[in-house]
Amino acid sequence: MSQNEEANSHLTWYIGKSVVCLILSLSFTIGIPGNIIVIWTVCKKMKQRSSTVLLILNLAISDLLVLATLPIWIYSFADSWVFGVPICKMLVYMVYSSMYASVFVITALSLERFIAVFYPFSVQRQKNKALIFKVVFLIWILSFGFGASIIPFQDIQEINGGLQCLGRSYSSNQQKVLNLLLETFVGFVIPFAIICTCYMCVGRKLRQMSYQSKQRTERLIVNVVVAFAVCWFPHHLFNIIDIVSMQIEDSNQKIFSALNQITDIGVYLSGALVFISSCTNPVLYAFAAWSFQSHLGFTKISRLFEEITQNVIQEVKKDNSLETVQDILIGTGTV
Repeated sequence: MSQNEEANSHLTWYIGKSVVCLILSLSFTIGIPGNIIVIWTVCKKMKQRSSTVLLILNLAISDLLVLATLPIWIYSFADSWVFGVPICKMLVYMVYSSMYASVFVITALSLERFIAVFYPFSVQRQKNKALIFKVVFLIWILSFGFGASIIPFQDIQEINGGLQCLGRSYSSNQQKVLNLLLETFVGFVIPFAIICTCYMCVGRKLRQMSYQSKQRTERLIVNVVVAFAVCWFPHHLFNIIDIVSMQIEDSNQKIFSALNQITDIGVYLSGALVFISSCTNPVLYAFAAWSFQSHLGFTKISRLFEEITQNVIQEVKKDNSLETVQDILIGTGTV
């Protein structure tokens, strides 16, 4: 590498890590208090919690776990990684486990809305709260399990004269491909195929809703889904680009080198977007709650979550009323 190329490489790295540190600092500043407010509001300010609100609570917990690692990442990018390989593996494991938890919770939110709209009677016959606790428990077990797949491969590497917790040690290209495919399909493609299917169906029903509060609930969940997709899509896109580059390494060195340069630059920006994802939800809740003019401060978010719960309760009462009418009609022989 010539001196000019080496100087450009150092400059690119310096600019890149400065931007990343700025993004991570903003994410920490907004996300930590935002998610704490959400958790505090749900746990301390609400007497009744619907399944939707319980899932939102777990989404905030998963985001908080990611954001709690940020001070170490910021220090690492500003200087170098000085915490050793075990801490590197542990922090990356936390980030990946939280990624799976977030996408699984968002998928559960979409399925919960779909079932509430299309199969209300089947939902009412089950013990809803007990069921949602089992679902949440399963989500976290699966998240910790899939997150563990990164532990054997995560490592530290030298970048521009300093160590960073950004390396992966694979024994073969096939092993790398399989790990990237697992991450992308389980952590993005399959969940979002389910989510999109649910909301295509729910969207038709949404047009028939007459209550603005119900529409607000649906829009809020859709916005959470979209924000997560926007923030995580680049990460998985660069995974696919990495896989493609490995497949053409022997046949086309020029394209292989170009794709490698793209992934080397893109991995830092997509990684920063991942952390932005963990601070967007409280902002979305705040905007959704802004229309409550008669409430001030944090109570607006509390009012939003209470409204979501009341919507579910109203749906339950309506469905139970319809079921009672059907039973009466059947009993009298009318139907």
